[in-house]
Amino acid sequence: MHMDQTGQAAVSEEAAFEPISVSRAVDEIARQIRQEVMAGRLKPGQKLPPERDLCVRFGVSRNTLREALRALEISGLVELKKGATGGAFIKKGDKDVVITGLTDLYYLGSITPEQLTEARVMLADLVVRDVCLKATEADLEALQANVAAAEAAQKTGNIEERARINLEFHRLLVRISGNPILILTMEAILKVMVDYIAEIGYNENRFVLPSRRRLVKFLVERNADEAASEMTAHLRRVHRYYLSQVGNNG
Repeated sequence: MHMDQTGQAAVSEEAAFEPISVSRAVDEIARQIRQEVMAGRLKPGQKLPPERDLCVRFGVSRNTLREALRALEISGLVELKKGATGGAFIKKGDKDVVITGLTDLYYLGSITPEQLTEARVMLADLVVRDVCLKATEADLEALQANVAAAEAAQKTGNIEERARINLEFHRLLVRISGNPILILTMEAILKVMVDYIAEIGYNENRFVLPSRRRLVKFLVERNADEAASEMTAHLRRVHRYYLSQVGNNG
């Protein structure tokens, strides 16, 4: 790696870009840049060569190159900066791209509410069992404090706040796992759920907090089977209600 005139990490001549056919030029440019990232020849923070150089190496026009770079920017792989020190830079991983992608798939109809429910149930089972193995005393205290806060919100009749706290409970659980893939997947599912619940309206659901108390008890006891069973039953009850409300609000 070497530094360009702006002091940014620049790409060396080792990046193996090749001339491409015109018919699928935009896709092929994006594919080659992704390939260089996967091969480790392009790293987060590195600046791609100037447009003129890339156009020559790919054998394409500037408009075609810019379209490809914009597509990579939308996908979260590249950041385009303007000005004297600007250019196209390889980005660090951005979880928002995955979250936005799942949300778009849901609203485009590629993912159904039933499929979302099933994915959440299966993921929660894994997470709860993992928490029984990994949770520290501080983790368990944080979960208990969350349930207490939700109960306080319910007593004051603040159902929206209680719903927010309840969703945070699931974030606390998955963070205990320490697995970034589980955390990212759960965050993506919860983002869709937040929009979904807001669309159909908040409900008191008085069975939620008693179930939450039982779940925490099983977690404290490290009883993975009972904890997973309680979580599964809870989520299926909640989602049966949500699914029953589809079409009732329009």
